[in-house]
Amino acid sequence: MCQPQSWLIFDVGRRKMIPANTPSESGNPASPEALEALRRAAGIDLPDDYLAFLAISNGGEAPLGIEPGYVVIDSAEDATSQKLQRTFEEFFPGFFVFGGNGGGELFAFDHRGSKPWPVVMIDMTNIDLKESVVRVADDFSQLAQQMGVE
Repeated sequence: MCQPQSWLIFDVGRRKMIPANTPSESGNPASPEALEALRRAAGIDLPDDYLAFLAISNGGEAPLGIEPGYVVIDSAEDATSQKLQRTFEEFFPGFFVFGGNGGGELFAFDHRGSKPWPVVMIDMTNIDLKESVVRVADDFSQLAQQMGVE
């Protein structure tokens, strides 16, 4: 699991992610109750590094050093709500969606295989999974290392 000092945190005033060692007003962490609700709703054993990220920042947005160039991580509450409403289940089974890029692509864990689950980008306008799913990181920590990189 990544150490907290290596994570990026959500800067509420500027609405973006910043390096954790940069002086700023940090975002509110996800509450223990929100994290527990997310664990229950997910129906899968979510990666520890993802949960640790939410415990520090509860989501946020940042430039991304890999395609698609920008990431918006959903709050624990939003991810829980989407899972309970089964927002993506019909067209994207086997994926746990935790964010997007603000422009039509989703970020998700591909839990169709074994752990650690890779992070994929899904074109939400194309339900053909062979065409719309692109692996962008081996795991959440690898994705997080690209946050804030322009």
